[in-house]
Amino acid sequence: MAENLTFAGFDTVALAKKYGTPLYVMSEDIIRDRIKAIRKAFDLTGVAYDINYAGKAFTNLAMCRIIASEGISLDTVSRGEIMTALKAGFPAERICFHGNNKRVDELRYAVEYGVGHIVVDSEDELARLETIQAETGAEIAIMFRISPGVEAHTHELIQTGTEDSKFGIPYQQAKAVVRKASQMRGITVDGLHCHIGSQIVDDKPFVLAADRMLSLYQALVQEGVPLTTLNLGGGFGIPYLTGDESFDTLKYIPQMVDHVKQWCRAEGLECPKLVVEPGRFIACEAGVTLYTVGTVKTIPGVRKYVAIDGGMNDNPRPALYGAQYEAFICNGKAEEQLESCRISGRACENDQLIAEMPLNQPTVGDTLMVTNTGAYNYTMASVYNRFGRPAVVLLSGDRDAVIVERETDEELLHFDRVPEWL
Repeated sequence: MAENLTFAGFDTVALAKKYGTPLYVMSEDIIRDRIKAIRKAFDLTGVAYDINYAGKAFTNLAMCRIIASEGISLDTVSRGEIMTALKAGFPAERICFHGNNKRVDELRYAVEYGVGHIVVDSEDELARLETIQAETGAEIAIMFRISPGVEAHTHELIQTGTEDSKFGIPYQQAKAVVRKASQMRGITVDGLHCHIGSQIVDDKPFVLAADRMLSLYQALVQEGVPLTTLNLGGGFGIPYLTGDESFDTLKYIPQMVDHVKQWCRAEGLECPKLVVEPGRFIACEAGVTLYTVGTVKTIPGVRKYVAIDGGMNDNPRPALYGAQYEAFICNGKAEEQLESCRISGRACENDQLIAEMPLNQPTVGDTLMVTNTGAYNYTMASVYNRFGRPAVVLLSGDRDAVIVERETDEELLHFDRVPEWL
């Protein structure tokens, strides 16, 4: 009998039996390795830099502790994410607050707790901050998110830097807005930010975005705006499928920094502090999801269906924008007999997790592992059909522990209320 599949040195079948399924499994060691890879790439360049982990990829108390201990910063997009970070003891001054439509109460919360930077996304938001500053007298450090008008070669639903985008201030309007903010009392404009999309493996869109942002940065500095920082966002692609291209961080970052240095040298501009915002790159390959096969159905001449005890509730990305994954039967089999299967979830929808995938002798009760689910799975999970969200287990060295408990049936009812007339 062959051995069971392992992940980060752990027997996946044993993990499934110990904690139940569906189960998110995260490797702390892989998370830290990814951060070290980015840091190493920047250290080779000698420039001032910061790494802002994009919390939307995977956020909870334990993850915030890991990020804090690595000495990098945290990118948040809601009061809830800020609260989680603060509860974990994350230094407020290393938190950035993003979002295209921040509420007034969220902005007040960020200002009250001393969040390091608020990344302003619109003129409306700037007006809200001006009001909050006048009421509180607080010193508020901001950056501006700019839409650079760059099309990244990725899925249209995860492009965020084009001119036609809900995110950021349009490039052609940016000068006037930043100039206006720089004259406001108690508000300091430290830098500019852009983010052109996600799951990008080609460096050309990043280079184009950097050129446009540097031109804007230089123009504003020449007008007397004391900018110091240029945030070029994230979106570094990872290989979801065998043979996929990936973003070569050790190659790209030194090349990008060298490009920025040369641009600044040619224009007589002091090189700004450079910031990147990796989320998927840090978390995605650090996670897998374990399921239990519940039904195997063969339709002669059509296909074989393998139904698991999870699906679009714990991984909505295939349904949202056709994201593709790979899966494996974890149980050791006497021999390898691959057969093409469709992996389906149990939600009352089509719920097609993987359209076609060769699996080794899938049988009822087997543990099935879907790889590269560390980003945008746990954070996007839902309770559709009133299925509770899975637990999250963290692996570190030879240790394993629950960092998010499985949602119970009772908890699903917690916020239900019945009007008095019913």
